[in-house]
Amino acid sequence: VQLQASGGGLVQAGGSLRLSCAASGRTFSSYVMGWFRQAPGKEREFVAAIPWSGGSTYYADSVKGRFTISRDNAKNGVYLQMNSLKPEDTAVYYCALRPGWSPNLTAPREYDYWGQGTQVTVSS
Repeated sequence: VQLQASGGGLVQAGGSLRLSCAASGRTFSSYVMGWFRQAPGKEREFVAAIPWSGGSTYYADSVKGRFTISRDNAKNGVYLQMNSLKPEDTAVYYCALRPGWSPNLTAPREYDYWGQGTQVTVSS
């Protein structure tokens, strides 16, 4: 499985960005797509996740109400709409895929496949 993330950039505080992640290669009957981020000197942290069915979404408390994760199964894509961005959102953002389900979707170790990351920088 190859994951290609895009859409990062430089934006002022209060602005918006939309990240995209395209999946290709091996397919799975069920899986979870997630977004994580990693700021310099910090551990990789969970941002949002959505299962293959798209019925439920999961968010870190720090982004609830500002970020929205969505998916397009026809395009094998997952998206992260980020609104009201804050300087503390600055990080490299990664998309990830986990075959099957996990009760611990916030843990990076639960995901088997990772994209290359896209830089998001929010200026104050």
